[in-house]
Amino acid sequence: MLPPYRSGQSRGAPVEVCSVLIPTPYGEFQTRVFETAAGDVYLAMVRGSLDGDGPVLTRLHSECLTSDALGSLRCDCGVQLRTALRAVMVEGRGIVLYMTGHEGRGIGLVNKLRAYMEQDRGADTVDANLRLGLPADSRDYTDAGAVLTMLDVRSVRLLSNNPRKADGLRRAGVRVDAMVPLPSAAHVRNARYLRTKAVRLGHVRPSGSELTTQPATPVDVSTLLGEVRPLPDRPYVLLKYAQTLDGRIATRSGDSKWISGEPERRVSHALRAACDAVLVGAGTVRQDDPQLTVRLVPGATPLRVVLSSRLGVPQTAKVFSEEAPTMIFTTANADSQRRAELLAAGVAVSDVAAAPGGVDLAAALAQLHQAGVRSLMVEGGAGVITSLLASRLVDRLVVSVSPVIVGSGVEAVRELGVERITDGLRLSNRSVNVIGEDVLLSWDLHPAR
Repeated sequence: MLPPYRSGQSRGAPVEVCSVLIPTPYGEFQTRVFETAAGDVYLAMVRGSLDGDGPVLTRLHSECLTSDALGSLRCDCGVQLRTALRAVMVEGRGIVLYMTGHEGRGIGLVNKLRAYMEQDRGADTVDANLRLGLPADSRDYTDAGAVLTMLDVRSVRLLSNNPRKADGLRRAGVRVDAMVPLPSAAHVRNARYLRTKAVRLGHVRPSGSELTTQPATPVDVSTLLGEVRPLPDRPYVLLKYAQTLDGRIATRSGDSKWISGEPERRVSHALRAACDAVLVGAGTVRQDDPQLTVRLVPGATPLRVVLSSRLGVPQTAKVFSEEAPTMIFTTANADSQRRAELLAAGVAVSDVAAAPGGVDLAAALAQLHQAGVRSLMVEGGAGVITSLLASRLVDRLVVSVSPVIVGSGVEAVRELGVERITDGLRLSNRSVNVIGEDVLLSWDLHPAR
């Protein structure tokens, strides 16, 4: 017998109980706290003056402990919350109304976790609730409208993809002048959830624009990802690199910034946001000093993985910044003092067997799989790219070709030991997309014969 859920409908106006200044990474918010008759707490995080006749940029954010606080990738709620706080900060005037009692679209935390179990058995986010005998969405926005009215807000520009929120506010007497979409970069783990919100719940496309349209922030990269399938002993591997028209990933001096244009780089960031982890070799860290974040799209920065057989990467490298955790795979030959320094700095260091030219890739992928990494994006450099292809450890290949010719330089793929064309790697399931001035080509790789 399931415990009863609470719909969030209160029997009386909310009461303001306190007001406190809360500093955040997005600036200070004067937070006015309201308690509803049902016992739920609404936090109105206000920035700037609400005086004036213009509509107030407003986000109604339903509580989501698993994503907001724990960073769960099963939904996009945490990303939406952070994006909304940033948007209000940039606007200089607005409200993020954080509404408790709305967990799981109103069914509560425990029932939401039970619904997750139904999703693991094949149900989508709507049918999972229905299988438990619960409504697909039981949220009510009467209290939200009352809080906005108490704040003297009469009209809003609503930061949301959900038309039901706008309808609820209108019924509560608040004018909605415009809907401001709040898309996020889809992750492999929540892509189905986002599709369901669009198809079955009527949300404005939660994962952004089609890849083939004019690039936007974010952009749907599902056609590039291919069919991400679970594998028994390693992650699904997406290999992505950018090259010039004459097939170089860098000049003779090693310079590679920037081969592709910003629209294509935005797509690369969306691909990172779609995966559990992103991997590069130590040479790429030393030469390019990449951050490996998703700063060009609203999404979750994945685990950053570096291959370094001797830990020969500078501690000042951007890949060790605090935006996301970083793991280094190394060997028993690594410098012990350097190992201790990295561990003290909060970097995970894991030993695997040595292989010609570096670490054993199959062993590293197996450890990532054991750690829960189910999808991995690899971005280089040439040694890592070649080793993965030679070992037949790539499932999807994405190559960006830019209208640049540099002559001699660094090739993406080195010697693979192929003597006959019939022994070459075979590709299928082609996708071709034009992004700005660049062309994105993607294929599945056939397993070795």
